[in-house]
Amino acid sequence: MSVRHARRLLTLSAGALIIAASAYAQAAQTKPFEPTVGQAGKDVVWVPTPQTLVERMLDLAKVTPQDFLMDLGSGDGRTVITAAKRGATAQGIEYNPDMVALSQRNAKEAGVSGKATFVKADLFETDFSKAQVVTMFLLPSINLRLRPKILDMKPGTRVVSNTFTMDDWQPDETAQVTDDCTSWCTALMWIVPAKVEGTWQMPSGALTLTQKFQVVSGTLGGTPISDGKLRGDEITFTAGGAKYTGKVNGNSMNGTMSGGSGGKWSASRK
Repeated sequence: MSVRHARRLLTLSAGALIIAASAYAQAAQTKPFEPTVGQAGKDVVWVPTPQTLVERMLDLAKVTPQDFLMDLGSGDGRTVITAAKRGATAQGIEYNPDMVALSQRNAKEAGVSGKATFVKADLFETDFSKAQVVTMFLLPSINLRLRPKILDMKPGTRVVSNTFTMDDWQPDETAQVTDDCTSWCTALMWIVPAKVEGTWQMPSGALTLTQKFQVVSGTLGGTPISDGKLRGDEITFTAGGAKYTGKVNGNSMNGTMSGGSGGKWSASRK
């Protein structure tokens, strides 16, 4: 073999290697993104919520087709997609653009692209005030940062978290999943309470209320109230041997009373 022929073969071989490397790199770039458990995110690492817990979280919130659900830190989109399969309109907020694209593909494959959408955004800069249901799998410190914003949402909004708490705001309901779940198997739900702290005028006297999240205490005409509780815009308390049940509508409350003199009651905030 001549030196010239050998050089030509070497040149051709080098060219083939370059073409092969280029093809491999292009294939790697076009390969669909696959998330890995524990991969770093902006505020948390990604760990998927078990599908059985997703279902339980949505059950706990009693999600209906009339609901708009927002999932904060939506990951691969499974919570949003599951809610959409139940007929709800759902949106995921996710900072990682690869996860957003993956979620969109998953929604399309599930046939719910019309109901399930995903936005690349910072959850701390996102307006989720229009949601009737908020779901999340975030660290307690992040939940606590979001808590003031959540407490300003419309009374009755349901907020469901995978495992992690809201510090001293105790959940209204808790559920455990045991089937097909070995870790991250607890759902916690809070119902945003109406804001009732202050002095209200009732025919029977002043109703003075102190509020800590959904727990209410105070006095009615100087008589201490007990068992005070809010569940969204619904309020219950006992005073003077009578149980009061009513609804809060801004600066007014109306309801019925059982025990005592019975009948209806109303109050307006001073």
